[in-house]
Amino acid sequence: MITAKRKTGLIFFPAYDWEISPSHPERQERLLYTQDQVMEEGVLDIEGITEFKAGLATEKDICRAHFCVPDVESRITPSHNVSAGGCIEAARLVMEGAVDNAFALVRPPGHHAMRVVHGARGFCNINIEAVMIEWVRKNYPHIKKIAVVDTDCHHGDGTQDVYWHDPNVLYISLHQDGRTLYPGSGFPEEFGGPNALGRNLNVPLPPKTSDEGILHVMEHFVMPVLGEFKPDLIINSAGQDNHYSDPITNMSFTAGGYARLNEMLGPHICVLEGGYSIEAALPYVNTGIILALAGVDYSYIREPDLDPEKIKEDPRIIDYIKQLTDTLLDLWGSRDNYEVRGEEIVRRSRNIFYDTDGISENQQESVRVCADCPGVYKIDSSASTGYHILAVHIPWGACPRCREQGRAWFEKPGRHNYNAVYLQDMDNDEYTVKIP
Repeated sequence: MITAKRKTGLIFFPAYDWEISPSHPERQERLLYTQDQVMEEGVLDIEGITEFKAGLATEKDICRAHFCVPDVESRITPSHNVSAGGCIEAARLVMEGAVDNAFALVRPPGHHAMRVVHGARGFCNINIEAVMIEWVRKNYPHIKKIAVVDTDCHHGDGTQDVYWHDPNVLYISLHQDGRTLYPGSGFPEEFGGPNALGRNLNVPLPPKTSDEGILHVMEHFVMPVLGEFKPDLIINSAGQDNHYSDPITNMSFTAGGYARLNEMLGPHICVLEGGYSIEAALPYVNTGIILALAGVDYSYIREPDLDPEKIKEDPRIIDYIKQLTDTLLDLWGSRDNYEVRGEEIVRRSRNIFYDTDGISENQQESVRVCADCPGVYKIDSSASTGYHILAVHIPWGACPRCREQGRAWFEKPGRHNYNAVYLQDMDNDEYTVKIP
């Protein structure tokens, strides 16, 4: 019998009752083929690899990560509770020491869902990683620093948004260049908010990047940065649409490359995100990741149609990636040279489109620049649905001045005709909604 070097937990939730349409790439078959492959390969017969059941994320769990407009119940389905609950269960197993690492193979996905939620973006209603992270921070306060390495082919603009102002969550995204793929973001200059500069790192990769290019970024950028940041918890947003066979992207990664990436990264938790090559990629990629997490030989995991020479990068792509990696490492190294001076409140305006639901949103955001905590912020959000709300976020570890400012914004929101005013007070685990 094969014995795993590391105890690994698996949580499957195919979401039989949730789909955008029967023929949409985001459908239950994404996980059913993987389950079949895991069974056929005898992965669950390996001593140390164990399947667990998903739990349920509560409304309070979701409200730590999101302002759902008008409320949580109207924005999600029961499948979203289970998908986020599967992530929480993965975290619980790791935090309690029942396993060394865990893989939440769940859907619906989440990394395009932002702090404010008016609808679905990029197939995502709520950010399942963010719900999990905030559950961990609430229940295990000794976890101070968390790193999210997002390897989905699409930039995780939602996770970037949720943690834009948080210096204690490092977000690194490796993705196809946003000039060539949805959501059109994820560039190096997106470096984090004024209180969290350098905590948001984007690696936009050229189309057709394969194993050599992505693993170069991992070895020469991601791992050195993590070595300096020293996170207490590492999460892989394990999107698999970088695969050469994926129907909606343009990259050339392989199952073996994914396994090697996770072997290098050594995440505590993996969460399935995208990946739409249902038969040709997902069963092999997921199996490779599982074996890598468990410390079991994955060298025999190979797609039947794989021709390494056919998908190998052009040497010019490798040269470009090496230059990009050097530039990003220099940017990370000089992060302390960037700071906002002379301003107490920094503002930004954004227009956000919910492509899945066809909703347009305008945001006016104000954050207090603070040397003592992550900084309180508020978001004035109006959507084409007719909702106009004010959302106030008082962060973990808020200093007295930021706490006072947040309460003042909530109690006296001004003369705008808001439908509702929302408050997230993280230290007090409080979520309040009032109708002016």
